Amino acid sequence: MHREYHKWYSPALQRDMEMNIYGHGGTPMIVFPTSMGRFYEYEDRGMIRAIEGRLESGQLQAYCVDSVDSESWYNRRVHPKYRAMRHNDYDRYLADEVVPMIKWRNWSPKLIATGCSFGGYHTLNFALRHPDLVTDAVNMSGAFDIHQFVNGYYDDNCYFNCPPDFLPHMSDSWLLDRIRQQRLVLAAGEHDICLGANLQMDAIMNGKGIPHWLDVWGDGAYHDWPLWEKMAGKFLTP
Repeated sequence: MHREYHKWYSPALQRDMEMNIYGHGGTPMIVFPTSMGRFYEYEDRGMIRAIEGRLESGQLQAYCVDSVDSESWYNRRVHPKYRAMRHNDYDRYLADEVVPMIKWRNWSPKLIATGCSFGGYHTLNFALRHPDLVTDAVNMSGAFDIHQFVNGYYDDNCYFNCPPDFLPHMSDSWLLDRIRQQRLVLAAGEHDICLGANLQMDAIMNGKGIPHWLDVWGDGAYHDWPLWEKMAGKFLTP
């Protein structure tokens, strides 16, 4: 299987960022790591192996990005205002640097975003904020409310990065029309610590008339990598 390592200085983040790319072509995917995870986590945890056939055959191409969670939402050393600002820097890195790099290398009209756990937050948040860029969002056991990271502080940067807050009140027809054309997957296990967050988002999307797929896994499924490997096999398709 084709595998590449990339590192470049990000103007948006003002530091070096790293990425692994798997596969030689097919539908591209931005893959987010779990909370404070790294760009190599997806491979280390067996997720690349779970979809190896689709990567080798040219059906999918995975762009595994790094996180800045320890500098943003998880950075307890700074005021929540600066946590949210740092996340916006990360959003610019994705939209203005990663996506153009993918489009330059891969001419597919589609772009999947996917991630597990806190990577599911990044997946859905980025997809809803940029429905002109992302066509599919496969969230695996994600939680989407960032209030737990801001210690009671709240401003526009927090609001517009908190899907349970901004989506119910979204009235921009341009955004809503494009969101309604996305393939949105909310997947969680029946004993998943993030099941409630997915049920809440399901209700919000139903209220906004947004087509989506809520898939609750039975057989005692809970929040862990073996579940996500099976979800990747089911949902990560061209």
